[in-house]
Amino acid sequence: MKRASFLTLAPLLLAGCSLAPKTVLPTPPVPQSWPVGDAYLLQSEEALPVLSYKTVFTDARLQSLVDQALVNNRDLRVAYANLAAARAQVRVSRAGQFPALGASAGAGYSDSGGTGGGSGDFSLRGGVTAFELDLFGRLANATESDRNSALATEAASRTVRLGLIADLANAWAAYGADRDLLKIAEDTADNARESVRLTKARLDGGVAPRTDLRQAEQILATAEDSIAQQKTALAQDENLIRLLVGADIDRALLPASLSEVVPGVVALPAGVNSQILLRRPDVIEAEYRLRAANADIGVARARLFPTISLTGLLGFASDALGSLFDGGSFNYSVGGDATATIFDFGGRQAGVDVTKAQRDAALASYEGAIQTAFREVADALAVQGTIAERVRAADANSSAAADTAMLADARYKGGVDSFLASLDAQRSLYSARRSEIGTELLLVQTRIALFRTLGGDSSAGTEAAPR
Repeated sequence: MKRASFLTLAPLLLAGCSLAPKTVLPTPPVPQSWPVGDAYLLQSEEALPVLSYKTVFTDARLQSLVDQALVNNRDLRVAYANLAAARAQVRVSRAGQFPALGASAGAGYSDSGGTGGGSGDFSLRGGVTAFELDLFGRLANATESDRNSALATEAASRTVRLGLIADLANAWAAYGADRDLLKIAEDTADNARESVRLTKARLDGGVAPRTDLRQAEQILATAEDSIAQQKTALAQDENLIRLLVGADIDRALLPASLSEVVPGVVALPAGVNSQILLRRPDVIEAEYRLRAANADIGVARARLFPTISLTGLLGFASDALGSLFDGGSFNYSVGGDATATIFDFGGRQAGVDVTKAQRDAALASYEGAIQTAFREVADALAVQGTIAERVRAADANSSAAADTAMLADARYKGGVDSFLASLDAQRSLYSARRSEIGTELLLVQTRIALFRTLGGDSSAGTEAAPR
């Protein structure tokens, strides 16, 4: 029994060597700090803290929508399902490293001539079925490759989650901006109606020409068209938010204006050390893809060597049930075989070359992911460094345009200027107010972009890693 047990368990005691090369991550191909200068306004030497979305997006209404989206969004469900499948595949691969244990039992009875003097036989067998000795690490590297692929899939799910939060915040902010734009269009239409009424009165009194009335009517028609467009935009914004949330939404959770949005999106400071990009989920995904490709090389190299398989069997056999467990009834057998390909026209070596080329591609993708991440963050920091001045300038322009429109209208009514001057002033005011809303929206979008590009959601990817 001891000898049989040893022969059966011996494969488990053999540790195969690994032919996979050691994974060496390259030095990140980006500068060690963010660009500096007037456009960047580097704020501190402290590394950017890791923040959750509830720290960045402080408005309770937006938080409620995000919470619903994390439960109901279908793209996120697909990502999590893919993650579950990848983790299950790791268990499948790992199971191949261990022997499969089987058991069988049989019984029979025979009686020659119908004399009643027949005999029965019984058997009980258990053993290892076709267990491969992983002497060269093929199975271990296959498991490692699948494990790293699963970790890459986990990082990909974090990318989906992070993008979902950012997209929802952008859609929520866009809804507030479109509410403001609708209000501007409605105010412009109200003023245009009054202008049409006054101009028509002046025309009827012989003071103004018909061209003034037609120009006033053009302003009114343009404003009414803008109202229709903004109502469409609001409906589309709401449809997008509903799609991202994955369920119907309470309209009370939507902002009434952009002024409600800005305080609810916290500005992130600019960190100095660009190594922070290594925690971005897409960079993490690229790193694990690289590690998986590296393990695949070990799998391909191991195929160059012989495959050794073992089969072990032990059990009891007897012609009579009463003697089934007698000492003489016990039997065992151990066998093994080895197979090796002598000549395959270079196919297995070509397989190694394939995995090496795939590893090189994964390495380039990893470096490219870091470079792309650096560029995205640097671009967002450049906008953040100048956006405050742009908001101030847009506000000043809007105030000046409003004052100009008021003065031009007064001069027209006083007979000092033509209606054309008042018309141009109204158009300038309309454009300035829309530009101001666009700049304020860009301010919010830049803060959201930094949240996304820095991979700043610490609550993403909290699931246990596959082992």
